[in-house]
Amino acid sequence: MSGTSEGPTPAADLDRSAVTASDTPAPPGGGLRPGPVPRRGEPAAASAYRSVFAASPLSMAVVDAEGLVVTANDAFGALLGTDPDALAGRVAADLVDLAADARDWHAYRELLRGRQAKLRCARRLKHHDGHVVWVQVAVAPLAGAEAGVLLSVTDVSTHRELQARLRHLQMHDPVTRLPNRTLFFERLSASLETEPDEQGGTGRIGLCYLDLDGFKAVNDTLGHRVGDRLLTAVAERLTRVAAEAGSTRASTPLVARLGGDEFALLVEDSTGTDQLAELAESALTALQQPFDLAGRRLSLSASIGVVERHAAGTTATGLMQAADTTLYWAKADGKARWTLFDPERNAHRMTRQALSSTLRPAIDRGEFVLEYQPLVGMEDGRLRGVEALVRWNHPQFGMLTPNRFIGLAEEDGSIVPLGRWALTTACRQARHWHLAHPAEPPIFVSVNVAVRQVWDSDLVADVARTLTETGLAPHLLQLELTESAVMGSAGRPLQALQALSDMGVRIAIDDFGTGYSNLAYLSRLPVSVLKLDGSFVRGFQYDGPGDRPNPADEVVVEAMIQLAHRLGLTVTAECVETSAQATRLRHIGCDTGQGWLYSRPVPPDRISELLGAQAYAVGNP
Repeated sequence: MSGTSEGPTPAADLDRSAVTASDTPAPPGGGLRPGPVPRRGEPAAASAYRSVFAASPLSMAVVDAEGLVVTANDAFGALLGTDPDALAGRVAADLVDLAADARDWHAYRELLRGRQAKLRCARRLKHHDGHVVWVQVAVAPLAGAEAGVLLSVTDVSTHRELQARLRHLQMHDPVTRLPNRTLFFERLSASLETEPDEQGGTGRIGLCYLDLDGFKAVNDTLGHRVGDRLLTAVAERLTRVAAEAGSTRASTPLVARLGGDEFALLVEDSTGTDQLAELAESALTALQQPFDLAGRRLSLSASIGVVERHAAGTTATGLMQAADTTLYWAKADGKARWTLFDPERNAHRMTRQALSSTLRPAIDRGEFVLEYQPLVGMEDGRLRGVEALVRWNHPQFGMLTPNRFIGLAEEDGSIVPLGRWALTTACRQARHWHLAHPAEPPIFVSVNVAVRQVWDSDLVADVARTLTETGLAPHLLQLELTESAVMGSAGRPLQALQALSDMGVRIAIDDFGTGYSNLAYLSRLPVSVLKLDGSFVRGFQYDGPGDRPNPADEVVVEAMIQLAHRLGLTVTAECVETSAQATRLRHIGCDTGQGWLYSRPVPPDRISELLGAQAYAVGNP
């Protein structure tokens, strides 16, 4: 309890000379004494003041300049549980514990010296019968020339109790009776602000952030009443887990409900990740036992994000963000488990977030470039076409390959403008090669298309406009879609593919053999090229006499090539890395190859150099 000194106020209109120990004895049996008999020659006003002082329900005492009680009224004596006459001569500050706070003690002494106008503070006093009394203490100087002060004390125990009950309601969840989010963050912030040397702690903090798996289904199917009972049962089990963990530790973890089906176990002065891992495992084990509620047996699991670190330099927001991220990992990894915060994994997430937030503006800033990987005829080794591969020349992270950002672009929709830019740039470059090398047969350019481009944009109109603007012949443009995107296409995607095919554009299925592989459906799609996934081609990799290809891969690839040819399709093998692979693929009828055996993705000027050669020899870097 700390007191605060206040500025000047009107002095108490009570003259100490008029208020002295009453000459009138207390009546037998106690109770309020009758009003004092006016003294001879005493002014009527002074006598009235003495009567008011004695009979007032407000506890008051007159204190001299030395800090000793001169007189106290009955209410003051009753508050302290003693005879008021016995208080005369006692040190007033001791009666209301004014020395407990240095600031209040200083202000009180200044009042006794006449250097301060008033003092108010709260104090916790102990009654003689043992119960605790909260009081509001006010000290003001006496009026007139007399030295001393008037000490008044008000019992505010009921008010304090009401405040405490209201605070408890504000700080606790009404369903589970656990500390709520507000109290949790209050404790968390206090823990982070405490110096480790203050209480001999470890200076570390740990948090288990728990979310119930499938709780929404319980609410939706059984109703919120059952859901609330389940939350209460979960709270009870977590409280027992915390109590058991605290029985062997210096402190018991705080269990709180943060909202919905989210709970937290806060470990102050943690001893390391092992302690938090043990706590998380105990919580999972406790929740795996079935719950018997309203005649129903419910099974439940939870996912927990675990964070443990030094408290110094950690903020409540930062700790909760780390816990929330780790909880998301636990959910993504399969639920019903706990996951420990991994700084490296988090750094990857932060990088991903940074890329996502700057991806769309990067298109406008021209940070993307195209590289081209040759597609080579297996029979003659000549350059037949190129695949355009987008790269992001990021100002912070350097040159990024598609696997770092294409997924992000598909998620936020920026794949549409990015794909439109790639299409235009690739077609313009292909037309430039044709004009620069008129003696060579024109090569086609293959551009990857995401399924979201088909849904979120008018791909047919974009392609038609691009071909018109660049002057590229439709048959020299190939659009690649993944097998999973093409197989099962219906409605708008199928109509778009058919319209593009009717326009003369080649449609290729990329990574064929890794998705649905619905060969019957394949015959009904407007597809002209199959690109075999590299996983099949790797089975052909053998260089020495002791190495042998995977027979199963050869049989599957040969069958797919023969089927494709019967359907009038051409076949491109991806990831061709050795001459042995190329030889075997050529023998079983593969049409074109693509891979590091021929070339890595290169800038446009390198393709120009290749076109200047008579033929593109197999194995030429």
